[in-house]
Amino acid sequence: MTTNDLLTAALGHAERGWHVFPLRPDDKRPAFPDHAADRCTGRDPRCRTGGRHVGWEERATTDPDRIRRAWSARPYGIGIACGPSRLVVIDLDTPKDPAEADGRDGVAVLAELAATHGATIGPTYTVTTGRGGTHLYYQHPTAGPVLRNTAGTLGPMVDTRAHGGYVVAAGSTAAGRPYTVAVDGDPVPLPAWLAGLLAPAPLPPQRPVVVDLPTDRAGAYVRAAIGQEVDRVTGAAPGERNRSLYVAAVALGQLVAGGALAEDVAQTVLEQAGVTAGLRTAEAYRTVRSGLTAGARRPRQVAA
Repeated sequence: MTTNDLLTAALGHAERGWHVFPLRPDDKRPAFPDHAADRCTGRDPRCRTGGRHVGWEERATTDPDRIRRAWSARPYGIGIACGPSRLVVIDLDTPKDPAEADGRDGVAVLAELAATHGATIGPTYTVTTGRGGTHLYYQHPTAGPVLRNTAGTLGPMVDTRAHGGYVVAAGSTAAGRPYTVAVDGDPVPLPAWLAGLLAPAPLPPQRPVVVDLPTDRAGAYVRAAIGQEVDRVTGAAPGERNRSLYVAAVALGQLVAGGALAEDVAQTVLEQAGVTAGLRTAEAYRTVRSGLTAGARRPRQVAA
């Protein structure tokens, strides 16, 4: 694909309301940022401007001017951020080993699953992947819990991408293999039976965390800072919760590094806030650890 072809494809996806971002040429990996959150030095222009790590999901856009600037520079691949685009993409893989999944591919596994629910897989926007797999695009449900990425939840050879995930878009290539549109048209709503299977498990009852802080002026400041960051996380909109948790962890990580707050207290408070907001425990833990690590590079002390 030429740079002009990729630009045209990226603009076409954005016109559908899908948020796109550059992938490394002929690769599946994001081109920007070129570092993980826990390795952010603040030198990246977007991270420097934002005063924090800015990941690929937040950089994804439908702005045609930004898209033209990016894809006029290099023949970047096209990533679609599923969360901001309100998409759920079912990734149907092909077995790499004849014994894998009893030789069935993802299409067969999903068809069998649909049959057990008295349903069929109707047409929707569909992409054939570089390795011969299939991406089925669906609209994220307008009601109910936020759906996130899954691996094997629906069965072998079947993964999903939603909030926090992305897919390689049609018009791109990876390792020289093209991604092409197999069925055009608008994505249809995700079938209710699939939404039910992909819904996260209900959260267990949360026990309040008691923060033991001094009653002096510094203690009051830290207590207010904790409350502000917890509110940031629990009040975040769907699709913004992980980012908000990271920002909160950076802020409290600065206080930890400055000696005003114990690290275990910050970790516990933020993890609970993330889980209360709807993130999975493992995801909340990783995000908090990354944010605390980044915040530690810029200690903030509290005057007594």
